[in-house]
Amino acid sequence: MPILALDMVKSHLRVTWADEDQLIGLYLAAAEGAAASFLNRQFYKTTEEMAAAVLAGTAGDDPMVANAEIQAAVLLTAGHLYSNREDVVVGATVAELPRGARDMLQPYRVGLGV
Repeated sequence: MPILALDMVKSHLRVTWADEDQLIGLYLAAAEGAAASFLNRQFYKTTEEMAAAVLAGTAGDDPMVANAEIQAAVLLTAGHLYSNREDVVVGATVAELPRGARDMLQPYRVGLGV
């Protein structure tokens, strides 16, 4: 189950129409998956969902409840996917913003090795 409601993501994207709900849902799932992969851990919307996953044996190592930083990183990533629908940008100067999604996720990353 997503940690963010589709309505919240649409609000972040400033989308008020329903025509792109399926696309935005895909971007939300991709953003959450990318965050989980970067963190090397699963995260959940609530303590109850995390407890159920732990009991089911699907939570993996070091699961956590998604805090505001993880939620914001997912929103930033979904916004990037929505705004940049191609692999390349032509005719524009591009730079990664400080305090972007990875910076917000970094403190919660685990299993990095030595």
